[in-house]
Amino acid sequence: MNLLPFLTEGTTEAGGVSIWLTVGYILIIGVAFYFIAVRPQKKQQKQLDALVASLEVGDSILTTSGFYGVVIDVMEEIIIVEFGNNKNCRIPMKKTAVVEVEKPNGSAQPEKEESKGKDKEKK
Repeated sequence: MNLLPFLTEGTTEAGGVSIWLTVGYILIIGVAFYFIAVRPQKKQQKQLDALVASLEVGDSILTTSGFYGVVIDVMEEIIIVEFGNNKNCRIPMKKTAVVEVEKPNGSAQPEKEESKGKDKEKK
C-alpha cells in the first residue's frame, strides 16, 4: 500500500527512490542546518558588534585571552587597555578581542538607546 503516491510516482521497478523525495530530504536538511547553525551564529555576531560599538573610556573589559582590563582610549579599530594596578601596562588591541564589557555603573550589558531616553525623562 502506497501512502504517498505523488512522491513515489517516478520509482523504478527495482525499488528506486523518486527524485522529488530526494530533493525534499535535501531541502529539509538544508532548512534544519540553517536554523541550527547559521541563524544562531548571525545573532551572536550582531550581539558582539553591538558590544564593541558600545565601548567607552572607563569600561572594564574581558579579552579573548582571559585578561581583565580598563579601557583608557578608544580609536576607530583599536582600543588602549590598562591591565592591573600598574599604570605602565597599557596595551593597544583590536576591538574584536573584547568578549565582555562591564560599564562603570555596574551593568554587564550595553545599554539600549530606548532605555537611555527613558532614564533621562525620569530624572
